[in-house]
Amino acid sequence: MDGILNIYKEKGFTSHDVVAVVRKTLQMKKVGHTGTLDPDAEGVLPICLGRGTKLADIIMDGRKSYRAILHLGITTTTEDASGEVLEEKPVVFDEEKIRETIRTFIGEVEQIPPMYSAVKINGKKLYELAREGKEIERKARKITVYDIKIRRFIPPCQVEMDVDCSKGTYIRTLCADIGKALGCGGHMASLLRTATGAFFLENAIKLGELKAFAESGQIDSVLLRLEDALKDYTSVFVSETATKLLYNGGKIQSNFFQAEKVLEHGQTVTVFDHEKNLVGLFTAIHEEKDDLIKPFKMLI
Repeated sequence: MDGILNIYKEKGFTSHDVVAVVRKTLQMKKVGHTGTLDPDAEGVLPICLGRGTKLADIIMDGRKSYRAILHLGITTTTEDASGEVLEEKPVVFDEEKIRETIRTFIGEVEQIPPMYSAVKINGKKLYELAREGKEIERKARKITVYDIKIRRFIPPCQVEMDVDCSKGTYIRTLCADIGKALGCGGHMASLLRTATGAFFLENAIKLGELKAFAESGQIDSVLLRLEDALKDYTSVFVSETATKLLYNGGKIQSNFFQAEKVLEHGQTVTVFDHEKNLVGLFTAIHEEKDDLIKPFKMLI
């Protein structure tokens, strides 16, 4: 069984919990998630099966969308509602000022990963150090916030907003930083991931629904095939003559393949054999003597 399931992670589950349930439900070992969601968060969590696990990092690189509630006036140890309260300050709930401040966080910004995160420093995860009562200096990372839309103001101290961002963005930290910029502090009260890459909330299924699909033998109806997950890439078809070279992970010269479109140097493409079986992702290379494609990620 090769492909990707669009799972709706419910509150209380870790991403590893979801993987364990999927393994047990489908009775298969090769299962992996595509980036953690905090236990208190919910929403889209693509789960890769079989050969699909080789696409986990590509899916993780995709754009993310979240719906979050920012709670102003209270700062916590974890930057969300699960942490201990560090400080409380009065909130001046000036909607225009809040709107203007939030706008300043759109674009490429630097963000310091929270202590309660899975980021590793010197081989140890930050949350492990945090649980030991340690706090260490972390380097700021560049992330991109493509857009923030305020859905509604919830007086006296909350704002619901939709955030589109790059991978590696911590919405908890974004909420805390907005609160800090407003001078009253803040934390993330709730989080719903509405999309990651090509996977959206409206198509996500809960673990209970997955069990029902499995028991009725209808898993194929909710399993996204690898070909469909990669449909935005240009397809290249290799001739039968070069089959052995293709499956051995060799470079393929232009006279042995046909592409849907003209290829650009450095472009990533999906490559199929002459029987239209997906073999992998390759990189197009333009050279003086010939054009060719070379393996980037084999999926066989």
